Amino acid sequence: MKVPFLSLHDVTAKYKDEIHDAALRVIDSGWYLQGKENEAFERNYADYIGTKYCIGCANGLDALIWIYRAYIELGVMQPGDEVIVPANTYIASILAITENGLTPVLIEPNPDTLEIDDSKIEAAITSRTKSILLVHLYGRLAMTEKIADLCKKYDLKLVEDNAQAHGCKYNGKRTGSIGDAAGHSFYPGKNLGALGDGGAVTTNDENLAKAIRALANYGSQKKYVFKYSGRNSRLDEIQAAILDVKLKHLDEDIRLRQQVADFYYEHISNPMVTLPKRLPHDENVYHLFPILVKNGKRDALHDYLAENGVGTVIHYPIAPHKQECYANESWNTPQQNLPITESLADEELSLPMSPCLTQEQMEFVVKLINVFE
Repeated sequence: MKVPFLSLHDVTAKYKDEIHDAALRVIDSGWYLQGKENEAFERNYADYIGTKYCIGCANGLDALIWIYRAYIELGVMQPGDEVIVPANTYIASILAITENGLTPVLIEPNPDTLEIDDSKIEAAITSRTKSILLVHLYGRLAMTEKIADLCKKYDLKLVEDNAQAHGCKYNGKRTGSIGDAAGHSFYPGKNLGALGDGGAVTTNDENLAKAIRALANYGSQKKYVFKYSGRNSRLDEIQAAILDVKLKHLDEDIRLRQQVADFYYEHISNPMVTLPKRLPHDENVYHLFPILVKNGKRDALHDYLAENGVGTVIHYPIAPHKQECYANESWNTPQQNLPITESLADEELSLPMSPCLTQEQMEFVVKLINVFE
């Protein structure tokens, strides 16, 4: 039996006719950028997330870059200011900080939840700290009351990296609406994925939204008039139309992912395998299903599953602070010692997770894991 890690073909096929109709509508319209499809998707996604504003852009990294660039342009931050960020995130979170001349302050995760450890944040706050970049990694909720209290106490901007958590909730509100601004990725493999790159910013801050929309359009708020030195980072009409189709089915796809996760939680029993703390369904949309494999057996389990037709992916085998691009940065010299993050890089393995997995496929994956030695 073959069990792909994620079959984008199967995911797309679920809504094939609607997606084809949306793409043809754009093709036949003769209008391919900054048109009605973007307007419709931005409005509908803002309504879904629960914010006043949504600004489409080229990808999730750009979304985060524009948030911090806008804060700098608006005088809220300046180069050299510090941003607290989880150490075990995908490097894009940190790239958005360093791209703007800001300084990342890496905080270890809680090994039970795999999300930023809120008990370690306050000790890292200094007079230069201006923001917490909260990453809802793997689709798991990272927000806590303590983080909210710290943002209020120290007047910190709470920016969400919601690239992996479309549809997740905190106290009834969707992630992407619980902070001051949020970046979203629509990379094809995401829960809400385009058929190419795409991203968006959501916020309730009108001034921030205006600045971001201008920055992502060459810096222009009016044609041929440039307030900022910006770049070209726009969501194209075909991707917006396709995302609007898939947005209508997102909650159902999340429920199907949660059913897969329930099966994994209830049936994986190999003592070498540790599952992260189980969260209520509102708090986990299961973009990924990470497990931790002890005794140095992670790579062996990966290879064993591959040999038996099961696709898995390691997220992420090299921690950001150990990447060559950050080897000589002042904030990482000498190289930081982050044992929990480094342990996760050595032990994490993501299992097949998709709204298209069959019962037979799930049973096959679990059976292989449970007999692995």
